[in-house]
Amino acid sequence: MAEIHVEIDGKKVTAAAGSTILDVAKSVGIEIPTLCYMKLHNTEYKCQPASCRVCVVEVQGRRNLCPACATPITEGMVIKTTSMRVLQARKMIVELLISDHPNDCLTCNKSGQCELQDLARKAGVVNISLSGKKQSTYEVMENKAIVRDMSKCIMCRRCEKMCSNIQSVHALSGVDRGFEAVVGTSFGEPLDNTVCVGCGQCVAVCPVGALMEKDDTDAVIKALADPDKTVVFQTAPATRVAIGEEFGLEPGTDVTYKMVTALKNLGADYVFDTDYAADLTIMEEGTELIGRLTKFLNGEKTALPLLTSCCPGWVNFYESQFPDMLDLPSTAKSPQGMFGAVAKNYFAEKLQIPREKMFVVSIMPCTAKKIEAARDELKADGNPDVDVVLTTREAARLIKFANIDLANLPESDYDNPLGESTGAAVIFGVTGGVLEAALRTVYEVLEKKTLPSIEFEEVRGFEGIKVATISIAGQDINVAVAHGLGNARKLMEEIKNGNPRNLHAVEVMACPGGCIGGGGQPYHHGDGDILAARMNCTYEIDEGKPIRKSHENPAIQALYKEYYQKPGSEIAHKQLHTHYTYREKY
Repeated sequence: MAEIHVEIDGKKVTAAAGSTILDVAKSVGIEIPTLCYMKLHNTEYKCQPASCRVCVVEVQGRRNLCPACATPITEGMVIKTTSMRVLQARKMIVELLISDHPNDCLTCNKSGQCELQDLARKAGVVNISLSGKKQSTYEVMENKAIVRDMSKCIMCRRCEKMCSNIQSVHALSGVDRGFEAVVGTSFGEPLDNTVCVGCGQCVAVCPVGALMEKDDTDAVIKALADPDKTVVFQTAPATRVAIGEEFGLEPGTDVTYKMVTALKNLGADYVFDTDYAADLTIMEEGTELIGRLTKFLNGEKTALPLLTSCCPGWVNFYESQFPDMLDLPSTAKSPQGMFGAVAKNYFAEKLQIPREKMFVVSIMPCTAKKIEAARDELKADGNPDVDVVLTTREAARLIKFANIDLANLPESDYDNPLGESTGAAVIFGVTGGVLEAALRTVYEVLEKKTLPSIEFEEVRGFEGIKVATISIAGQDINVAVAHGLGNARKLMEEIKNGNPRNLHAVEVMACPGGCIGGGGQPYHHGDGDILAARMNCTYEIDEGKPIRKSHENPAIQALYKEYYQKPGSEIAHKQLHTHYTYREKY
C-alpha cells in the first residue's frame, strides 16, 4: 500500500494511503476528541461520519475546519489539532450539544462515565451562554431491559450503527429532521413491539445517558429489608472478571470470592454460583446433543445442527428472525433459568419454605437476562424462577451504595449445595466456551475414555465465526461458533440454505466476545485489550480448577441422584427445559 507523508502538530509522519487524520493522530499518540466515531474489537465504525464535528482540526490551505474522523490524508498535508481556532470551535460545538441537553447529571446513572461530561471538562466549558428550543419532545421509552431517554440523545448514532451494522437487528434508525430528528424505532413503536432483542449493545456504546439498563436495584434493597424473604443471589461466570473494574481494579482481575463477600455483607441469605447451573446445563444440553447425533448416525431424522440456547439475546433473535428453524435450538434453559428452577424447587424444598418466600437475584453481564427472567416459560403459577436481574454495573452501584469497598474485601466461599462448579462452567462467559464445555463432556461420554487434551483451541478466540471438525468415537463432528448477532445471521442464513458445512452443533453469543462483552458489563468502549484481559482471566480460572468437566462435578451428580434422577428425565424436562415461539416483531 502506498505511503503518504504528512505533518501533524509539528511531527513528521508516514502513513498508509486511505488513512484518516484521526488514524494518523492515534498512531503518534495525539488525542483528538470524538463522539460519533467508535472503534469496536479492532474494527472501526463511523456513525454518520463527521456528524458531531467534535473532532475538527485545521488543515493548512483549507478554509474550513475538517472532521478528523472522515478526512483522508493527502501528500504533504499539514495539520494542527490544537490551534486556538480549533479549540474555540470544539468548545462551541460542545456548548451547542449541552445547550440542548437536560441538566440532570446529579441523578443520571451515566454520571462519571459520560463522554459528553468528560468532553465538556476537557473543552473548558464552565457555563452555557446559549438558550432556545430544546430538541426532544419524545417520551421516555423502556422495556424490561432498556430505558431510552431521547432528551439526552446527541444524535451520534452509535446505537443505530451497532444495532444495524454490527448486530443486524435493525431496531433503531434516524428519523425526522431538524429539532425533531431522533434515533427511533419503527413507527415509534414501544421497544417490546420491535425486533429489539434486549442485548444492550446500544447501551454499551451510547456516550451519554440516552440509553441505560433498567435499574432494578430498589427491588433488591426492598427484598433484603423484608424479614419474610429468603434472598438468594447467583453470580454469572463473566461478572467475576469484570466487576472489579468498577472499583479501580485492572481489567481481567478475578474477584470471584470478594464479590461473594460483598453480597453477603449486603445481607444476602445465600450466595450461589451460576457456574453450578452451567454444569447442569451441559448435562442437559450435552445429553440432548448426544441424542440427536446418535439418531443422525443411525440414519434417523433429527434436527441438526443443535443450536445452543444459553444466550437470551440470541433466543429473542431467532424467535423473531428465524421462526421456521425453531426445532434446532436446544430446549435446555440457560444457566440462569436452570438455577432459578433448582433454587425455587429443590432448594426451597430443602429449606421447607414455599417458593414465593424465596427471592432470587441474578448478577448478570447481560441486559437481555432481564427479559428472559420475565418470560412466562420461566415461571410456576405466575411466580418467576428469577425475581430480579441486576447487570454487573447495577450490582456495582448497589455495593457502592452500601459503602462496601469490594477491592479491599476478604474472600468468602460460595454457599452449598449450589455453589460448587467446574472449569467447564466458568468458560461459559467467553465466546466458544459453551461449546467447549459441551465437547469435554460429549467426548468422554461417547468415547468412554479420558480426553487426551482438555482444551479445544479450535473454538477459542475473537474471530467472528469459527468452524472446526472434532473427531469423536470415529465420527467427524462439525461445529461452529459465532459471536455478535451479525455473524450469527450469516451462519443461520447458511444453515437455512442447505447447511453446506454439514454442521452438527453451533454456539451463538449475541454480544461481541460473548458474555465478557455483555451489554451490562462495565463499559469497555470498544477496547479490545479489556476484552482480551477478561477472556484470559476466564481461561486462567478454568485452568486453576481442580475439576474441569461438568459431568465430574460431585454436586451435580448428587443433584441427579437426589432429585432429577438422570439428565433428560421427566422431572428434568419439566423444570430445566423450555420451548420457543415465533414472536412477530416490527
